[in-house]
Amino acid sequence: MAKGTTLPKKRHALSTRIWHWINAVSIIVLFMSGLNIANAHKRLYWGNDGYDPAMAWFTHGKFPGWATIPDFYSLAIARDWHVLFSLVFGFSFLAFMIAAALNGHIVRDLFARAKEWRWSNIWTDIREHLKLNFEHGTGKYNILQKIAYALVIFIALPMMIFTGMVMSPGMEAAWPWMTDLFGGRQSARSLHFIFAFGLVGFLALHLVLVILAGPFRQIHDMITGGRE
Repeated sequence: MAKGTTLPKKRHALSTRIWHWINAVSIIVLFMSGLNIANAHKRLYWGNDGYDPAMAWFTHGKFPGWATIPDFYSLAIARDWHVLFSLVFGFSFLAFMIAAALNGHIVRDLFARAKEWRWSNIWTDIREHLKLNFEHGTGKYNILQKIAYALVIFIALPMMIFTGMVMSPGMEAAWPWMTDLFGGRQSARSLHFIFAFGLVGFLALHLVLVILAGPFRQIHDMITGGRE
């Protein structure tokens, strides 16, 4: 490389790429092992009350073996998988947030500026998405992408971590104020269930959009970093 020549800037930083794949695997394993755990008790409640069918706000059916880890009902094994990958999920997310703050990814790419919140800009973004044009406008992400990623990174993922902590008897004993913060252990369990399905819904939509936008280039960029 000639003196004074700089390497092309990567579209995705190494820390983002590593976390992206670790997070994807973690969410899948946590969701599937969580479905196995959910099969132990199919009703959801609010507050601290539980186990009374009359007080349940939602009752789900039995999740099939092909959707669970393991593929047969085992609360003990499912909990082992869930605890292991909750640690991977939590600490990798913390590492990503630190790296994203230090390299400017959060402020530069995820925070929407005032002009981006104008209805005319949002409506233009919606129209372009309907035309399957996902790379319009300036910057790495458009406003709809920023909104979606912000909801996931700053709300959904932290909620999964904190509600999971509240459901842990050890954490609840050490920090009982967290249980009160969520309105009771059963409320935390319900929120955990809701956000889990929300994240899987986001993951499914994300995969559809990747396919529509050109999966080979998208996957290549998330492995190699791509170029801006």
